[in-house]
Amino acid sequence: MDIASKELVIAGWILVLAYSAVILFFVVRGARKTKDISDYAVGNIRFSPIAVGLSLAASMTSAATFIINPGFIAYYGISAFLSYGIFLPIAAISSLIFLSKRFRKYGTSVKALTMAQWMGTRYQSKAYALFFAFLSLLLITFIVLICVGLTKVLSKTLNVDELTILIGIVVFIFGYMMFGGANSMVYTNTVQAIIMLVVAFILLGSGYEHFSNGVNSFLNKLTSIDPKLMQTTNESSFLFRDYFEIILAQMIVGVAIVCQPHIITKSLLLKNDNDVNKYLLTASIVQMIFFLVVFTGLYARIEFPELLINGSQLKLDGVISAYVVKKFPVYFGLIVVMGLISAGISTLEGLIQSISTTITTDIIKPLFGKFLPKDEKKNSSSLILTNKVVIAVVGLVSIFLSYDQLINPKLSVGIFAQNGVYAYFSAAFVPILFGMFFKEVSKQSVISASIVAVIVHFSFFYGKIKVPFSVATGENPGVAAAMAIVFSVLVGGVVQLLARRKSNV
Repeated sequence: MDIASKELVIAGWILVLAYSAVILFFVVRGARKTKDISDYAVGNIRFSPIAVGLSLAASMTSAATFIINPGFIAYYGISAFLSYGIFLPIAAISSLIFLSKRFRKYGTSVKALTMAQWMGTRYQSKAYALFFAFLSLLLITFIVLICVGLTKVLSKTLNVDELTILIGIVVFIFGYMMFGGANSMVYTNTVQAIIMLVVAFILLGSGYEHFSNGVNSFLNKLTSIDPKLMQTTNESSFLFRDYFEIILAQMIVGVAIVCQPHIITKSLLLKNDNDVNKYLLTASIVQMIFFLVVFTGLYARIEFPELLINGSQLKLDGVISAYVVKKFPVYFGLIVVMGLISAGISTLEGLIQSISTTITTDIIKPLFGKFLPKDEKKNSSSLILTNKVVIAVVGLVSIFLSYDQLINPKLSVGIFAQNGVYAYFSAAFVPILFGMFFKEVSKQSVISASIVAVIVHFSFFYGKIKVPFSVATGENPGVAAAMAIVFSVLVGGVVQLLARRKSNV
């Protein structure tokens, strides 16, 4: 179904080629300074705290925020906006500020390149590091979300079928990430964050005419489409049925969401402790603006009141892409498309970098290190080559899973991604928290907490288990993760107390 004009298609191709050329310029610049796997993981260039803050904001608020989540707001209204645009961001940004300094302190002292290494070193357990390395494979679900989001935007802009666009995206981005790593990523993320900031203001201002007769006029338009859009809870969705789902579960998830490798390890790129405050201030302000972009979903619903386009049902994941193509004139539309692409690529780069580094250094090296050359220089070269092969394999897996989500989503690819990502950071939350705030931590407490988190999360999600004091069920990944985190904290806390008592006897 082609909805882009011929002018937009031509201009779109020019934009994509120009954007690709700029990205490759920065990749080559960063790759020249990447000598070993350590440089690939955390970089060896001194970046300004503002650049790293922008890089974090770009990678933390991704295609989910700019492309996928506005679709939830278009479908379910104010209840979804409160969940994704207010409560989750407040918790996530507060948690980032609270945890970053402590993690940086321990991260730099143990010289950790990945989250799994940090876990293994902090708790002196190679098995625990390996457990987290395998658990990090769940983050591939987030790669799938971004690939689907980018595919939706570009296929509608360029009038090209989704599978062709998907393959092109994966080949290009995964291809250049074989060489750049952290050095090029901060350059590209900073450029992307600036573009995203411009686009955020364009999108948030795109519905200004709906407020020409006051806020009530805007609210009345939504009510006339569907009164449920104006309700603070929405029983027609399995995500926003009551305040536990909308507020409490999302805030628990928001606090723990920071415990993802491409987010919390970003502070390790700072070479000076004095830069941390400026980095956090930049990241927090810019992120909050990015999170508010989901409000655009309400403008999209007014534009497509029946969620139809050219007589066909508009899928949740395609709402914002259709809105941009229909709403904006060619050149404004191109700027917005560039921002949406930037939102996806910025996080995708971080995920590719962190997942490939983890697989290479925390799975392949410990399990198959005996097959690597003993000579240090040759060993380093072998790891860099291995990392490139890992990226290629992850790319192939991503194409397969993304195509399945394009043709068979369960409401949205967002649900698929949340299930995987939330399980990961639910398991990571207690060991990170205990590891940063307690000097002596029982290894059994964090291991049991992580295992309980994974079991509870997937049990609630696949069993659709109901929360006793709410209408919410584990079918909502946010609810499954919230319950996993609560049980994980309780179990970890009890085991830690028992271990401390035993040591004091």
